[in-house]
Amino acid sequence: MCRHAQVMASVLQSKWVMEDAILLVDDDADARELLGSALTRRGFAAQAVASGAEALGRLQDGEYDGLVVDVKLDGMSGIELCRRAGEIRPNLPAIVITGHADVDVAIAAMRAGAFDFIEKPISAETLALMLRRAIEHCRLTSDICRLRGRGVTSLPLDIVGDSPAIKRLVKLIDQVAASDATVLVTGESGTGKEMIARAIHERSARARGPFVAINCGAVAANLLESELFGHVRGAFTDAKQGRQGLFARAAGGTLLLDEIGETPLEMQAKLLRVLQERKVRPVGSDSEFDIDVRVLAATNRDLSREVAAGRFRADLYYRVNVLRIDVPPLRERQEDVISLAQHFLERERGNTRQSLHFAPTTVRKLLDYDWPGNVRELENCVARIVALTRHDEISVDDLPASVRTTRAPRPVDVVEDADLITLDEMERRYIRAVLLACHGNKSQAARVLGLDRRALYRRIHALQIE
Repeated sequence: MCRHAQVMASVLQSKWVMEDAILLVDDDADARELLGSALTRRGFAAQAVASGAEALGRLQDGEYDGLVVDVKLDGMSGIELCRRAGEIRPNLPAIVITGHADVDVAIAAMRAGAFDFIEKPISAETLALMLRRAIEHCRLTSDICRLRGRGVTSLPLDIVGDSPAIKRLVKLIDQVAASDATVLVTGESGTGKEMIARAIHERSARARGPFVAINCGAVAANLLESELFGHVRGAFTDAKQGRQGLFARAAGGTLLLDEIGETPLEMQAKLLRVLQERKVRPVGSDSEFDIDVRVLAATNRDLSREVAAGRFRADLYYRVNVLRIDVPPLRERQEDVISLAQHFLERERGNTRQSLHFAPTTVRKLLDYDWPGNVRELENCVARIVALTRHDEISVDDLPASVRTTRAPRPVDVVEDADLITLDEMERRYIRAVLLACHGNKSQAARVLGLDRRALYRRIHALQIE
């Protein structure tokens, strides 16, 4: 039996051998009693307390598999309880109970460590499904990390760069991958939002499951529902046989709703219901089925502005914007341009053109250009160069006209998140980028920089450049 199968078997075995212990926190006595009884009838060992302080005491002394907490409590708030519970029991999944008007508060609680939230009036069946999914997810995550013998520390995908912005991005990917909450990935076209979504999937407990992506703006409005939810035979004129939707195909894995801002309003309402109820009804069917899918969403639009303009539902925005990753444009991490260009060059040239390299003057042009199409534009630029260039050194004449004729030189990185950097730091980053582009050849790098070799050595030593 493979390791993954062993992990799954241990999770399923533990589920049936013993009841999952749930700690319920609500300052309303009637609500505690009703919800505690409902969870007990559904196979959980539920214990109820009236305050956050009492809950923390129980967590210190006892073993629990899940936490259910009302976001509004007397004394310690539900948000603060989630944060402090996470410090005591980092792997304990918490479900937050909220009123419809308090969704933004519930999202704040999730950012403080909660796993998911459920709105009042509460469906006991939905809450039980959430708890089972959360508990199994956390157990599987812990078991996989234990079998690997280490934490998740390296990215398997093409996330390239050494800028502060990209380092923060990698760290954030690690953090959100450990959760099963919905993630909204935002950024300009070409910044690599789908690649980020794939990285989240690959580093999550769902990594062995499928990763399925759909561009919501590329599918006709009348076909999108069938594409996502599937349909039964005869559901519409051309439905000569049933078809499985993408939610079903992504079972046990991750579904990326790319360009979710392009989704028609009518479809947004149906998506919201699926995300809330975790159930899908195929087109033309009278029955629903449960789904076990992590949903990621991506957009190049400002969804808060779309909500204000009435083009995107506020409740769906709350649902997808639980955790958020903003992918920086390439012009805000200009020191990564050469690392990316070299990465794409090595990939495109393969093993047959090892001598192909950028000339120093070409490196300058790559750094001067703003790259409005971001990483995708740079990737396509390098692919075009490799396909058309027949000599070993890539000159300025080999660049596309838009890059070749640029006249506005830019510093490598003057501003990072509105924090000004020193001239020494700017110089350090620029020299390091040129050295990387020149493969460590200091004579060549000195010519690019307009320095003699001795002056370059002095600057490397003074700025402590590795």
